[in-house]
Amino acid sequence: MTDIPVTLITGGGSGIGAATARQLLDKGQRVAVVGRGRERLDRFTKEAGEPAGLLTIQGDAGDWNVVRSAVATTLERFGRLDAVVANAGWATHDDIAEGDPAGWREMVLTNVLGPALLVRAALSALKESKGRIVLVGSVAGHAYSAGNIYGITKWAVTGLAENTRRQVTSDGVGVTLVSPGRTETPFWDEFGGLPDGLLLSADQVADSIVFALGQPSGVDVNTIIVRPIGQPA
Repeated sequence: MTDIPVTLITGGGSGIGAATARQLLDKGQRVAVVGRGRERLDRFTKEAGEPAGLLTIQGDAGDWNVVRSAVATTLERFGRLDAVVANAGWATHDDIAEGDPAGWREMVLTNVLGPALLVRAALSALKESKGRIVLVGSVAGHAYSAGNIYGITKWAVTGLAENTRRQVTSDGVGVTLVSPGRTETPFWDEFGGLPDGLLLSADQVADSIVFALGQPSGVDVNTIIVRPIGQPA
């Protein structure tokens, strides 16, 4: 069992994170999933068939104590850590000119601080395993959109990915930024439903994450941008 890879995923109870966890579990790997809601985590566990190789941890990915505890719990349970996927994120769907600042703090903490905390907490174990870091960004972190606060946080993730790569590549740790376009996930639920046009599925984005995680030793794929056909920006 100690030779079976282990991946820790934040925001893994639904959407892209859950799809990634399922694909890794289907490959016979072991997965730890961090999510805010216990009910959602329990539902995911049941849907996945309650596999022995799945560990679920309830907590806020933007909280340092939660993140470092999640890494420690994963190491205690599985004995190793080969990869982390910083997937937790959300959007206020407003702009800098007329938006409500009340929601911005939590969005910044989740989208920007959260991935940085995960890197910090996991780096020692990933150096030991010569592992990989995947940061889930967004097309909004590459293409400018007027006043888009969410886009600002994802530009920060784009910068974090390259800064982290330069920090850790000499330690044998790989870093990949996966930036999806419009994707059908619960991300849209509180904003009146899905946008018009063709959307990616969570599994299609997970394909790119799993591809990055599966690269052979010595190969570092650094940036993957994946859009649905028909998305112009």
